[in-house]
Amino acid sequence: MGRLRLFISSIGADAVLVSHLPNIQYLCGFSGSAGMLLVNASTATLFTDGRYTFQTREEVSGARVQICKHGLLRAVSEALRARRGCYKVGYSASHMTVAQKQVLADGAGGRVRWVNDRGAVEKFRAVKDADELSRIREAADIISAVFRRVLKGIKPGVTELALAAEIEHEIKRQGASGPSFETIVASGPRSAWAHAQPTAKPLRKSELVVLDQGAILRGYCSDMTRTIFLGKASRKVRSLYTAVLEAQAAGKRAIRPGATAGDVDRATRNTLKRAKLDRYFTHSTGHGLGLEVHEMPRLGKGEQTILQEGMVLTVEPGVYIEGLGGIRIEDDVVVTASGSVDLTTAPREFLEL
Repeated sequence: MGRLRLFISSIGADAVLVSHLPNIQYLCGFSGSAGMLLVNASTATLFTDGRYTFQTREEVSGARVQICKHGLLRAVSEALRARRGCYKVGYSASHMTVAQKQVLADGAGGRVRWVNDRGAVEKFRAVKDADELSRIREAADIISAVFRRVLKGIKPGVTELALAAEIEHEIKRQGASGPSFETIVASGPRSAWAHAQPTAKPLRKSELVVLDQGAILRGYCSDMTRTIFLGKASRKVRSLYTAVLEAQAAGKRAIRPGATAGDVDRATRNTLKRAKLDRYFTHSTGHGLGLEVHEMPRLGKGEQTILQEGMVLTVEPGVYIEGLGGIRIEDDVVVTASGSVDLTTAPREFLEL
């Protein structure tokens, strides 16, 4: 919490109230579903409820725990009201509702002056330490192994839902606590839906199948997408796949300390533009990865975040053509001193099953 305390003084605040649960977990280790963390220059207090009395004893480090009997907002309000004079409190406008802020302000008796913390904790989280990198690497190993194991079960007649269930079952069999997000299995024309949910639709021959899957290991996420074809693919489908794979490779080559997030997006997009496919690329190139499956930085058009060694990113260009289907290839990579290294290792070559 040392970096956060230095930040508090830099914005002229007396404290920061952290309300986003992944940020709380990052700062003090608490992984429960209800909590707020108040950090000032010398102390930190985690406010939570009686369900977590025993859990906090095991997990929380660097903060005292206050079990709230009458609600978190009331307890935090009382703590703010107990301060003398005007109390300047940093907060995240992205993670606190207007209603919550109003309750806290009213409960504090008008003594609080709110200061936007500008996403400070998310910025700290963007650069991973050695322990975090180890967890993400293991989570990436798990999801790579899961894909290899389920390949033999991808065949005509299997439903999208059944395949998604098998992936999530195998994620736990491999030792992860669960999927990073609801597994995406989308086949045929539905594979052109970038974030399709699996349905009872059976897989059929001569179809593309997009599989987007991730595992959580000791709190940290992996995220990987592969696209396969059932049967013998046409020359057009093969050329589309090659273009997406080349775009992903270009994005990876653009990753290095000092480059911007927008540079990576530009590299993938320009590659698809040369293949006259850029209009079928409908989302950003990727995102940060860690305690959440979507973190800073966003690898999108014009994004000016400077990449740093230790950031973990996804690189996931795709093309989505109505009636034909979609192709997306996604890997997790870590920014190194000289470029980037892949963490996910499942085969990227075009697979016809």
